[in-house]
Amino acid sequence: MVGQGKRNKRSDLLQLFIGIAIVILLNVIGSFVFKRFDLTSEKRYSLSPATKDLLTNLDDIVYIKVYLEGEFPAAFKKLENSTREMLDEFRIYAKDNNLQYEFIDPSADPDRKKTMDLYKQLSEQGIRPTTIHVKEKSGSSQKIIFPGAMFTYKGRSMPLMLLKSQAGVRPEEMLNISEQALEYEISNTIRKLSTVNKMRVGFLQGHGELDEDQVKDISKALSEYYEVEEIRIDGKLNSLAGLRALVIAQPDSVFSEQDKFVIDQFIMKGGRVMWCIDNVHATMDSLQKGLTVGLPMSSNIDDQLFKYGVRVNTDLVQDLQAAAIPIVTGYVGNQPQQSLFPWYYFPLAVADSKHPIVNNLNAVKFEFANTIDTVGNKDVKKTILLHTSKYTKVLNAPVRISLSLVQHDPKPEQFSSSYKPLAVLLEGKFESVFKNRLPADMLNNKDIGFTANSGDNKMIVISDGDVIRNEVQKSTGNIFPLGVDRFTGQEYGNKNFILNCMNYLCDESGLISVRSRNVQLRMLDKTKIERNGQMWKAINVAGPILLIMGFGAFQYFGRKKKFTK
Repeated sequence: MVGQGKRNKRSDLLQLFIGIAIVILLNVIGSFVFKRFDLTSEKRYSLSPATKDLLTNLDDIVYIKVYLEGEFPAAFKKLENSTREMLDEFRIYAKDNNLQYEFIDPSADPDRKKTMDLYKQLSEQGIRPTTIHVKEKSGSSQKIIFPGAMFTYKGRSMPLMLLKSQAGVRPEEMLNISEQALEYEISNTIRKLSTVNKMRVGFLQGHGELDEDQVKDISKALSEYYEVEEIRIDGKLNSLAGLRALVIAQPDSVFSEQDKFVIDQFIMKGGRVMWCIDNVHATMDSLQKGLTVGLPMSSNIDDQLFKYGVRVNTDLVQDLQAAAIPIVTGYVGNQPQQSLFPWYYFPLAVADSKHPIVNNLNAVKFEFANTIDTVGNKDVKKTILLHTSKYTKVLNAPVRISLSLVQHDPKPEQFSSSYKPLAVLLEGKFESVFKNRLPADMLNNKDIGFTANSGDNKMIVISDGDVIRNEVQKSTGNIFPLGVDRFTGQEYGNKNFILNCMNYLCDESGLISVRSRNVQLRMLDKTKIERNGQMWKAINVAGPILLIMGFGAFQYFGRKKKFTK
């Protein structure tokens, strides 16, 4: 028995030494080989290859001040913790410690004046405050927080709002959307700050397109990513040379065949185009007397778009899911009294797709939009990005448009069309609209360099030019932000939609694909908590203890039975 005991002791010691050796060996290997394991189903703690490449290529320090520190409700605390965890992940992949951060409580200073000065400074820098309700022993109180961050890189600074807003979404879901957008939003901000050689994006002019003031807000937003400029073709073959993408925003006059040819060859040779086209002319300015007519119009590009895979129809959509406009309903003295009424010609398109361009996007406001049909060309994949709601009415032009529409309740049975496409992404190999149409001398001319088919390419067609147009106050020239309704203050998703479209068209790194990541929201059932809360608390407290006691008892009696033999 003594010999058997010594052998058991030596065996136990040997197993101990082997275990220690294995642990040491794993640590030595780990110091040379970096590997992380993410066991969550949605891989919420794994960075995309595009983000890793961005971080490893940083050649200076990105410093981030996060103003999300303090005593918050549990949901906001979760956003704070998720932000900290995400930044820790970023810091691991940033070489040479090129990403640093700190969390700051903007309300921590007991000096009220200093606190208010900081509040003002943050607001001016673009970090908007949010008011939340905090429960206390004596009741509840309101607290101002700044759920944003300020990024600094090589002397340049840029704000980022960590808390996103989306109309019609519950606060819990909004916080979850904000969490799942963290990787993209942080990466995208670093990308904007660190990009040195920007791609060129041109806004086409010369065919009655929106002027400089009407696209000023989106041009400013795009300039954070690209070199933005106005372009005129005027029949010149090399007029689009060096551009990565071209924006054609609401042309109202005819394109010459020469200009069409230049655009076509730009696409055939890899250029990207975003078409914002109206095929029916209708504006609110023409409704000043309460009545106008929407007339069909053509810019001579219908055959070109048809060849690429879409047709923008000469019709107008009405949608019960629509933005409101102010209507004079009476007078008090000589002062007009206005009320807001839904204007069915202004559909609000809410994306239900998980495509990175529109995933978790706020409603996009259209004005006098046309429907789009996808046609032909099997080599081109067509993806519907935005569409009308289930309750849609389609009116073929010419259309009589009257403000009296708001005086009558809509008849749902007349809104029987559903989900009409308003924005379509085309991806694939496009065929030139001029194929088999050019004489031999042009086909063989090396200066022209005609290309009949493109390689893999993509473009986006939107059946409304107003979706990219910001309002301009005629009396003062003030520019209103794109997507912000000056009557209601509602902020629609127009600007983010256009930015996402352009980033998808131009970005070869794949960073935009991170927007499609979906982190599942696992929320507690409040009804069950209220009904069975005490029972679940008892299970959570006593359950683990009883489980450990049961396992210990099983081990004790098992060993006792084994050794009594």
